[in-house]
Amino acid sequence: MNAPTAPASPPSPADFGFTVDQQLESGGAVGSGGEPLGRSGTIRTPHGEIQTPAFIPVGTKATVKSLLPATVSELGGQAVLANAYHLFLQPGSDLVDEAGGLGRFMNWDGPTFTDSGGFQVMSLGVGFKKVISMAESAHSGAEVIAKNKERLAHVDEDGVTFKSFLNGDKHRFTPEVSMRIQHELGADIMFAFDECTTLLNTREYQEDSVERTERWAVRCLDEHARQTASRTHRPYQALFGVVQGAQYEDLRRRAANGLAHLRGSEATEQEFDGFGIGGALEKRDLGTIVGWVSDELPDSKPRHLLGISEPDDLFAAIAAGADTFDCVAPSRQARGGSMYSPTGRINAKSAGQRRRFEPLDAECDCYTCQNYTAAYLHHLFKAKEMLGSTLATIHNERYIVRLVDRIRGSIVDGTFAELREEVLGRQYGMEFARDAAARVAAAG
Repeated sequence: MNAPTAPASPPSPADFGFTVDQQLESGGAVGSGGEPLGRSGTIRTPHGEIQTPAFIPVGTKATVKSLLPATVSELGGQAVLANAYHLFLQPGSDLVDEAGGLGRFMNWDGPTFTDSGGFQVMSLGVGFKKVISMAESAHSGAEVIAKNKERLAHVDEDGVTFKSFLNGDKHRFTPEVSMRIQHELGADIMFAFDECTTLLNTREYQEDSVERTERWAVRCLDEHARQTASRTHRPYQALFGVVQGAQYEDLRRRAANGLAHLRGSEATEQEFDGFGIGGALEKRDLGTIVGWVSDELPDSKPRHLLGISEPDDLFAAIAAGADTFDCVAPSRQARGGSMYSPTGRINAKSAGQRRRFEPLDAECDCYTCQNYTAAYLHHLFKAKEMLGSTLATIHNERYIVRLVDRIRGSIVDGTFAELREEVLGRQYGMEFARDAAARVAAAG
């Protein structure tokens, strides 16, 4: 008779880690103690390492739209981020769990992230759908909502009730539900359930929201510990707390400091493995706000800035201490024919590309630019051929991934300030580049 099998031990937080490899010595922001905030480093997960800073391509529904997972890897993507809200609705987190988790389900063998659904609470709740619109000017109190839209999500102390955008079914998300869903999805890094506010919410509402997000964070820590202990067949999943507080320095610092020292109320040894920086940020103050948060968070844990991919925002955030980023913009814009280049956006559909028998971006090393002409891309978009979206997405994702890789290299070799001036000067003009550098210096 076979000897009884010993029970599996719970996955351990020691399976996840982060090390700082190099501090940004010049050209970046500094903390209140005079220490540099920017850095390069290494995140260690059960499915591989992520060299930071790193841009994480978004695969909302377990796919980076129009790309094979192998293509994402070939263009330099080190990890992918999927959306817990969308995968909960379709095909269901239980199905993904049964398939072996997100990575196995989508045939991606590298690290994976899932967000918590907090952004959808905000975007569906105010009717802005895929983007945070700051164009609305007439609102009262906390009832920020887009014109002629139905509020699809309602927040209370316990969680959020929302209608499915697919069929109108009602669902309930709480911190515990979000944790269960994300554990079933099986990502290496997941985020605590938070409330993402807009810049239009009142100061009073922002204060209430920060406090509510911290109370939800405690519940996330407790449920994360329970799920980790019971799901011994899966590797450890790291949990990141999400810092909110909009544009207010005191709220951002309070939120960051609180999450940095937070522990579960039941699982009193459970703490966050890293941190997300969320919420609406005024573009001009992005680096300053990230700097406030980085100054309060421990150096020994990674910081992920949610929803950022524009070149100027990447330089500002990295200078202020952010390590990883995600955004749907590169792929979404590509599907509309808007392509990145060192000197600004190129519209692949424009008449000027019709007889341009050269790469769309002669400096780019991506598969698209190495093998196809701007004229061919123009034809694909005009003919509404699916290949146009694929080739354009390859280029845009590679452009941003490569840019962040170059920034990481500049931190290592001490040329960050020079690279920032070169890239931003060509992209937006030298006056813009000098202003960007001056804002970092003033903030530091």
